[in-house]
Amino acid sequence: MTQFADRATRPSYVAISGAAGGLGKAFAVECASRGWDLFLTDLSAAPLEQLAVSLRNAYSVKVAVQACDLTDAAARANLFEQIRASGLHFWALINVAGLDYEGLFYQQTSRQIQTIIRLNIEGTLDMTHSLLEYRDPLQVFRIINVSSLAAFYPMPVKATYAASKRFLLDFSRALSQELRGLGVTVTVLCPAGMPTTSACIQSIQAQGWMGQITTCDVGRVANQTLNAALAGRGLVIPGLVNQLLQTLGGLVPAPLVAALIGRRWKSAHQKRALAQHLVESWPAVPGA
Repeated sequence: MTQFADRATRPSYVAISGAAGGLGKAFAVECASRGWDLFLTDLSAAPLEQLAVSLRNAYSVKVAVQACDLTDAAARANLFEQIRASGLHFWALINVAGLDYEGLFYQQTSRQIQTIIRLNIEGTLDMTHSLLEYRDPLQVFRIINVSSLAAFYPMPVKATYAASKRFLLDFSRALSQELRGLGVTVTVLCPAGMPTTSACIQSIQAQGWMGQITTCDVGRVANQTLNAALAGRGLVIPGLVNQLLQTLGGLVPAPLVAALIGRRWKSAHQKRALAQHLVESWPAVPGA
């Protein structure tokens, strides 16, 4: 299924935020392998440029890049002005950028809490609102918002993160209804753990067997989600185990779910903190 009405004379781009991270990069590679031109943004310019060169060489697609701190309103405004000035048009937007600072809420700093909200919520909403203005009128506009399996549960130790992802889940479902009939589809991705960074890998390992059976391959997730978006599906939960957990979780009272998840996450968090302490306190080997 092609998405380009007249690619030779009017290139139309897929925008990806958080493109230099593990999942963002997987989406970029999957899109480029399908011959789609890309507009990539992330916090730092150097990894974006490196990724762009690799994609251009490997897949012969157009790749535009623009570094942007999506937690900063002024930086976002500058990004959108650069898009306007460049005359770019888009047929898809993949909002990947997001982060978490795992830990008990009262032990987190105000800056950490604000950063989660500003990136996961404000950045995603601003990207979506602005790029709707620059969508290609000749094509269906596909929006993919990356939420999380955490969006379905109240999650102690990840309270702000889970709540921000719940916001994205509900926002995506509501936006889908608002834009129905206007040539726009909205797909929300709710994955469980993915080995995208060293911190994510440590978190998965700290959860033991449960972390292992719920973990999904990022390349497969990107491929599955793009296919779902092209088909106009509203929700993607990768993995049969994760789909079962989401279904079962909806049958259990929320306070009990929070208690069970809190017990597991507190244990995993303590194991991870202990492992980190041992690494940091281990004496350096002379000459190493």
